[in-house]
Amino acid sequence: MVWRQWGSTRAEPLILLHGGFGSWNHWVRNVEVLAGHYRVISADMPGQGDSDDPDQPYDADSLAAIVTDGVRRVTGESEPIRLMCFSFGSIIGGLTAASLGERVVSYTGVGAAGMGARSPVTQQMIRITPDLPAEEQARLRRHNLGILMFANKANIDPLADHIQEINMARNRIRSRPISLSDRLSRTFPLIKGRINLIWGGEDVTAVGYFEARHAALREIQPEAGIAMRAGIGHWVQYEDADWFNATALDLLSRG
Repeated sequence: MVWRQWGSTRAEPLILLHGGFGSWNHWVRNVEVLAGHYRVISADMPGQGDSDDPDQPYDADSLAAIVTDGVRRVTGESEPIRLMCFSFGSIIGGLTAASLGERVVSYTGVGAAGMGARSPVTQQMIRITPDLPAEEQARLRRHNLGILMFANKANIDPLADHIQEINMARNRIRSRPISLSDRLSRTFPLIKGRINLIWGGEDVTAVGYFEARHAALREIQPEAGIAMRAGIGHWVQYEDADWFNATALDLLSRG
């Protein structure tokens, strides 16, 4: 695995795990702000970004085992840690948090996947193949970003398109079947630290299911932190980075 680090080596570690078809750059608008308070350590997860492929066959557990080993290598042996995980990464991060037990001060899911039923948003997305002209690929990337990642298509800027382009080219695993499961919900009772959830209020992977998900979480952990940003989509930490950074720091400070 490839890991990148920002901030003081003396600060408490904050581990960031990205979403499916992603890499560390899902957090490009967040790492510098968060690094003013924590030692930010951001992964490229197995089979994505610059990291090597996992052994076949892989599943959520085997991917989480690799990530857990990585976290142990990049942090001190008994050092308390915080985990912040986006979308597909929330499932892998939840299993990692469960494995690390009392070391995990808090776990924060951002647009968390793995919480069961969700709307079939991917049916509206269009597959992009290498044989298409570059202009058509760019148009379809923006279309897909507007379906899944952003609430307001006007917020899809050249950087977001570039991130999507390079991440798609480097993805070698199938994360969607794992994301569509309820694995994170089933893992919540095993997480020792405080649990937080951050959402865009227009996140198409969760609209219509927020209340049920939050009620289920609070049955497990009544003090869980939940924050939502109206008018913002799935990639909340990019689409409204200022709100997200302030909200994340506030939630992280509570546990």
